[in-house]
Amino acid sequence: MIAIRPMTFDDYDAVLALMRGAPGVAVRAADSPAAIQRYLTRNPGLSFVAESDDRLIGCIFGGHDGRRGSLLHLAVAADFQRQGVGRRLVERALAGLAAEGILKSHIDVFADNRGAIAFWQRLGWVKRDDICRFSFNNSSDPNV
Repeated sequence: MIAIRPMTFDDYDAVLALMRGAPGVAVRAADSPAAIQRYLTRNPGLSFVAESDDRLIGCIFGGHDGRRGSLLHLAVAADFQRQGVGRRLVERALAGLAAEGILKSHIDVFADNRGAIAFWQRLGWVKRDDICRFSFNNSSDPNV
């Protein structure tokens, strides 16, 4: 049986290990313990993990800026993919955001990650071609 529950900081090590093993998921300095603790505190009840037999098999981070939601780092263990785990995690995160009045959300996907692009499109997400994402690094560390 697969259970979905809110993520806690105690899940950090298992979540990070899962993310590191997921193709197309970048782990950066911004995923440090302090940063993840801050994120979970700032966005309570919007990030979730999936477990099977006490093994963490999936995760998703959800948050918002008061207007729009953001989903980050959806990852599902390879042996549990194509079983609806990712879909259930997304549904829980979106339901949490909707409960806070956030009805539109975004996710960033690497342009060469065809599997992730296909997944999001199957869920009804629309690939945007009308905007460009720009980033600014206020640090000398390119891995932030």
